[in-house]
Amino acid sequence: MENRPTSLAGLITPTYKSIKCTGDFKLQNYLIVFLGAGLGGVLRYWGSDFVYKYLPSTFPYGTLGVNILGSFFLGIIMFYLDANQLISQQLRIFLTIGLCGGLTTFSTFSFETINFLKERDYLLAGGNIIFNVLLTLVALFIAYKFSKLLTGV
Repeated sequence: MENRPTSLAGLITPTYKSIKCTGDFKLQNYLIVFLGAGLGGVLRYWGSDFVYKYLPSTFPYGTLGVNILGSFFLGIIMFYLDANQLISQQLRIFLTIGLCGGLTTFSTFSFETINFLKERDYLLAGGNIIFNVLLTLVALFIAYKFSKLLTGV
């Protein structure tokens, strides 16, 4: 059993690989995430737009496409590049938390769920799926109702 964090946020904590995240180093990580997330957001916008040139807008194919692509990229980055120590910590932060996070947060959710499944922790995997999907829908619905209440519609 590997002793590695199951979440991407856990990859930049001070205890991971004995790296001290203080001062300028921590600021550098924030800048790396900022740049990666900006690029990921642009790719998300472009990717969705590209998909809708070929598929009807009756289903969110663009969102589905970038979520699948982001999850695939995250898998290659973490299960191949990082696992074989082919990338630096800064590049991993840029690609995972930044680029994939900007492209889709669904990739992180998928990665964390797969890690639970790899550890045969089916209860946490199922809980992660149910809570992420259900609670985000509930939160969005509450925001919708609250917005309607504020506007008086």
